[in-house]
Amino acid sequence: MKTVASLRLLLVVVVGALAGKAQEFESSDEGKDPEFLYLNRYKRATDAQDKCTYTFIVPQQKVTGAICVNSKEPETILDSRVNKQEIELLNNELLKQKRQIENLQQIVEVDGGIVNEVKLLRKESRNMNSRVTQLYMQLLHEIIRKRDNALELSQLENKILNQTAEMLQLTTKYKDLEHKYQHLFTLATNQSIVIAQLEEYCQRVPPMKPIPLPPQQSNKMFPPPNYNRFVNQISTNEIQGDQNLKALPPTLPTMPAVTNSPTFTDKPSGPWRDCLQALEDGHTTSTIYLVKPDNTNRLMQVWCDQRHDPGGWTVIQRRLDGSVNFFRNWENYKQGFGNLDGEYWLGLENIYWLTNQGNYKLLVTLEDWSGRKVFAEYASFKVEPESEFYKLKLGRYNGNAGDSFTWHNGKQFTTLDRDHDIYTANCAHYQKGGWWYNACAHSNLNGVWYRGGHYRSRYQDGVYWAEFRGGSYSLKKVVMMIRPNPNTFH
Repeated sequence: MKTVASLRLLLVVVVGALAGKAQEFESSDEGKDPEFLYLNRYKRATDAQDKCTYTFIVPQQKVTGAICVNSKEPETILDSRVNKQEIELLNNELLKQKRQIENLQQIVEVDGGIVNEVKLLRKESRNMNSRVTQLYMQLLHEIIRKRDNALELSQLENKILNQTAEMLQLTTKYKDLEHKYQHLFTLATNQSIVIAQLEEYCQRVPPMKPIPLPPQQSNKMFPPPNYNRFVNQISTNEIQGDQNLKALPPTLPTMPAVTNSPTFTDKPSGPWRDCLQALEDGHTTSTIYLVKPDNTNRLMQVWCDQRHDPGGWTVIQRRLDGSVNFFRNWENYKQGFGNLDGEYWLGLENIYWLTNQGNYKLLVTLEDWSGRKVFAEYASFKVEPESEFYKLKLGRYNGNAGDSFTWHNGKQFTTLDRDHDIYTANCAHYQKGGWWYNACAHSNLNGVWYRGGHYRSRYQDGVYWAEFRGGSYSLKKVVMMIRPNPNTFH
């Protein structure tokens, strides 16, 4: 550093000396004529050419000691000037360095803050990732748990439905047994009365003139005839003999007088093609009759309503007390079920054979819980065979109940295990019965029999006729019956 300063000082001194000589030369030449100056210079040049020149080669030496400079100015003034300039330069350099250092410190501080923030953000990100993973696992466990709960709930619902179906079946069996017991008890009571009356009658008759009683005499005397029960697909009860015995006691004292009367012996004992033929043969009592439709060897027992004007009605369905469960499968609805003198369904196969032997009309009688009675009559009624899933065909409507059945015209029969309706789901599952459902029903006469009329249920599954009291009102009594209608206009 000192060497550089010394060289600078030397250069300054040399430059100053040269400047001084030049100035002196210029000052010495001032005032002379330019031409003179030219001649003078030319003379010097010629003089120099005439003289001899000597060249000395001096070895170059390195400057190792102090350099002495002769200057017109004092050495102290020159040193002070050089020192001030250097100090100013150094101060400026120091200021620049200081500013740069401050800028660098600021940058380092900012970068350090950013680094700390990045570290914090990374830490928070790791924490958030672990938290998200934890929440995701909790969500998966919750989904799995809910799925398991839903599966268990569906299993419990299926068990409840199965238990309910079994309970309804047991209830139906119990009621059937109870009804049979009551029937047998009534039959035994009537037989006891008959035996007592026969004993009393025998005591009054003279011993010399006994009157023998033929075994079949009571059957010949009192309609309808007592025939052996044929195997029917319906779960029936034995009330035919009971009704005959009920009619027997009041007329027993006149038995000898009636034995020669042909009043009842001339009536055919069946089977008939329908209830109208039985009525035409003189059987005016509403009870169970044996029927054999045309074009088939199928024998069936039906309830004939001979009292409803004009008589000859074959009952195909009846609801009156809720004693029979109508939420059944296809086979039950095909063959029939229930009690012929109570609630029952005749069976789709039986209805098919009856309605396909001629033109039949349908009468539906309805009664609400306040005793109001209405009816709906259709000029024609027919069902197709099982290959067509017993498709419904209806004629023109007439009556005061409102038409809630035509909407089902042309529809196939649907049960809980055979879905033939046009709804996306099975209407029988919601309506709790079997019917010619559309999507789903304006009438549901095979639904759940609710006591009291208005009912609360998740679905409209009561015994209802929408045009009469609406779908949320379960009717008290319903009867569907058919009768030949030769003058049918669709």
